[in-house]
Amino acid sequence: MSFEEAAIGVIEMARYAGARGWVPATSGNFSVRMDEKTAALTATGADKAALDASGVIGAEISGSPHARASAEAPLHLARYRANPGIGAVAHIHGLAATLLSRRHAQAGVLRLEGWELLKAFAGITTHETAIDIPILPNDQDTVRLAALAEERIHAASLCPGYLIAGHGLYVWGRTAAETIRHMEAFDFLLTAHLHEEGAR
Repeated sequence: MSFEEAAIGVIEMARYAGARGWVPATSGNFSVRMDEKTAALTATGADKAALDASGVIGAEISGSPHARASAEAPLHLARYRANPGIGAVAHIHGLAATLLSRRHAQAGVLRLEGWELLKAFAGITTHETAIDIPILPNDQDTVRLAALAEERIHAASLCPGYLIAGHGLYVWGRTAAETIRHMEAFDFLLTAHLHEEGAR
């Protein structure tokens, strides 16, 4: 995939998230893998809701950080190094994800079970299943945080995401389009879970 093609995917994810209020105040970041060595990522400080090609940079997956890379770029690049099947990664600050990540931080995991929309995640074919979303403590040292995330992610898990306490959601897929579907599914499911907890 060329840089131009990857940048289109990054922009599509960013604007999709921006239209839904998931990237307030220039928060969030998005990336698309070009090949086994490189990826396109949102540059630091870019307004994701109005992102254009000037806000997308190229980066080496195993190399030194780009001068304009977001501080959270290591979390994206670690996912690409760990799993060659991942083609896109998104980080969003949805309200339900942020609230639930704080509420369940001590447990270290949030279980979603029995919802029909779980089938929106790649590899899941029935509502009669559960996914456990890892919840990590927030850390300004994102290299250390990326290493912890990779320790907590189980290779066999069908959960394409994790939460950072008080921060938000990381989600991935084979393509930008699949990652958008996963973003939307997570947001709906976490919102439903939040409402269900409130009704108890």
